[in-house]
Amino acid sequence: MASKYFSKAELQCKCGCEAASMDATFLVMLDELRATFGKPLLVSSGYRCPAHNSRVSSTGVTGPHTSGQAIDLKVDRGAAHQLLKIAMDMNFSGIGINQKGNGRFIHLDILTEGLRPTVWSY
Repeated sequence: MASKYFSKAELQCKCGCEAASMDATFLVMLDELRATFGKPLLVSSGYRCPAHNSRVSSTGVTGPHTSGQAIDLKVDRGAAHQLLKIAMDMNFSGIGINQKGNGRFIHLDILTEGLRPTVWSY
């Protein structure tokens, strides 16, 4: 797993298991997204092991983050608009938006199963 802009620590599971099985194709897209965005992106959630994902998400043990093809990025307001435009132009297939309260973020994934492409709000 190698990324130009994101460290292993940023992308690994937050439960303490330190798993970081990010998909290589997804990392290439993520680096391209960051380069186009032109400024740092803060990761709120990268890879999640199945056990951790089942504790923090309604998607259970097989959610998008367990595939290594999903990320949540801390971004809001004008920066969120800019990031969304870039992500849509790059054909990310799943885009989740949480732009209320203190925990604002955008979820991006490249999954192909289920209802994709899709956009949702939290």
